[in-house]
Amino acid sequence: MVQPVFINRISAFLPHAPVDNEQMEARLGLVGGKPSRARKLILRSNGIQQRHYVIDPQTGEPSMNNAQISAAAIRGLLGGDVQLDDLDCLVASSASPDQVMPGHAVMVQGELGNPPAEVVSTAGICLCGMTALKYAWMSVASGESRNAVACGSEVASTLMQARNFEGEYESRLAELENHPEIAFEKDFLRWMLSDGAGAVLLQGQPNRTGLSLRVDWIDIFSFADQMPPCMYAGAEMVDGQLQGWSRYDGAERNRRSLMAIKQDVKLLNDNIVKYTVEETLRRIMARRELRAEQFDYFLPHYSSEFFRERLAVGLANVNLAIPQERWFTNLTRKGNTGAASIFIMLEELFNSGRLRSGQRLLCYVPESGRFSSAFMQLTVVGQEDDNT
Repeated sequence: MVQPVFINRISAFLPHAPVDNEQMEARLGLVGGKPSRARKLILRSNGIQQRHYVIDPQTGEPSMNNAQISAAAIRGLLGGDVQLDDLDCLVASSASPDQVMPGHAVMVQGELGNPPAEVVSTAGICLCGMTALKYAWMSVASGESRNAVACGSEVASTLMQARNFEGEYESRLAELENHPEIAFEKDFLRWMLSDGAGAVLLQGQPNRTGLSLRVDWIDIFSFADQMPPCMYAGAEMVDGQLQGWSRYDGAERNRRSLMAIKQDVKLLNDNIVKYTVEETLRRIMARRELRAEQFDYFLPHYSSEFFRERLAVGLANVNLAIPQERWFTNLTRKGNTGAASIFIMLEELFNSGRLRSGQRLLCYVPESGRFSSAFMQLTVVGQEDDNT
């Protein structure tokens, strides 16, 4: 028997002080000792004004790894009757884990030091935060767990540091003499991605006081049968197919910046709304009754303000035109934190005092890896704190 599940606590962790647009290249470093020609153009388009990095501004070195910022977010859930010793299920996700093996979630458990529990990693890009949340939700809904924590995190900055591209820059020096920038597909993402972690606590009953978010449903669709890879790392496109990092020796991986995150920007722009909004919602709306007036808040994860109007058109095309005054996003202030973004958005809204019992939220998380998408409906339950 499926039982109701409630998000009762939400926590976010953003390392160090915010980094503004003029500070970020100094923090990430100059590739080949030269400023990026694309940086200002990309920043004007994406609208991001500040973000956070684990890179220490004094030393230029990372001060925390991914497992550590994940653990910091999860510790923010603790207190009162919620302690690490009571945790039944921990699901952690990231597109940028600290290592290939072992799984990210067991490294998070190691940082937390909580006793043996079910520990699960979900992989992917932005969407893996939602797959983690869905696993945790289903674990509690099925009665397998009394409670579960889902966490999404990213440490993209260490992948974006200039030193990761020096091998490629030096090997292509003659070619780059007239165009002294790394390939746009790599440089583009240096100015798009940032670091952060967020976590939620799910239980089978709502908070005794204050508000909770009931998880009504989470629907996820992949269109990998129809679309090629668009965003990837640890691989290179060869004759229209991804060729993985293990096919190259260490010197060649370095020369090609093979571990850098890459994105086919044209493929992204032409297809992201069509598949992750319109095609996904058509499938969801065939099984669920959705109307724009049902939702008090729409929480969209998108990588850039460039996509805001396109997203609005996509919603209108499937008759779900939620007015933009009901949208809630903190992209421009918190940055694009990938798998963590939906948690960081929910944390700010949940703890803002703006929510009221009975309100309904629709959350949207796409990823361009090979075009996948998730939508989630939440309902606010409980009583508002009169002091908020």
